[in-house]
Amino acid sequence: MAEQLDVEVLSTTPMKAVFEELSPLFEHATGNRLVVDLGPSAQLEQRLDDGEVADVAILTTAAANGLIERGRVVPGSLVDVARSFLGVAVRKGLPKPDISTVDAFKHAMLAAKSIAVSKPAGGGLSGVHMAKVFAQLGIAEAMNAKAKYGTGGPTGLVGLFLQRGEAEIGIQQIAELMAVSGIDMVGPLPAPLQSLTPLTACIPTSATHPDAGRAVIDFLITAAAKSVIRARGLEPA
Repeated sequence: MAEQLDVEVLSTTPMKAVFEELSPLFEHATGNRLVVDLGPSAQLEQRLDDGEVADVAILTTAAANGLIERGRVVPGSLVDVARSFLGVAVRKGLPKPDISTVDAFKHAMLAAKSIAVSKPAGGGLSGVHMAKVFAQLGIAEAMNAKAKYGTGGPTGLVGLFLQRGEAEIGIQQIAELMAVSGIDMVGPLPAPLQSLTPLTACIPTSATHPDAGRAVIDFLITAAAKSVIRARGLEPA
């Protein structure tokens, strides 16, 4: 019998709930165990640039391509696995605001006493995007006065602010919002304000077990995995 391997996975946080469900299935199918370390894509990109060992990484496509250019990811190893969209949530049981149009979304943001979003610097792509959206809508100053900022990663999920009653409305990647219990999804951002983030799996050049990393990628594009990806708030690639 082959020795069980610990397969080191660096993954962007929207994949949190996906890996929680798929990791036991992968271990059952392959005999290898996934050791998943989650964080904002930009932070994971920096860690790989610094030479951190990982057998497989799931990052934004832009980050993966940048790592290839800098010799940190194996050329030809990139496989698109999912697409992530931004959404809005409230604490479970609270009224859901109307966000069906840009004007309705703007009104809901101004009416709320507090808003939870990712930190624009270092907290994740959604924080950067929402700072631009608030500026575009002319409400940046009002939002800054009422914003609660998540720092990114599993401990900085915006949904945790809602769960604790520290914010009325939360905005983040839909998959990250859905990873927190005790909240209700309102829906995706209006199309003109929406941001699509493609997520790509790749093999870092630091990989100790690159073949096991490739098995993870192959597993993520199976029909069963795509079903889980969709159920956890992402769109399969």
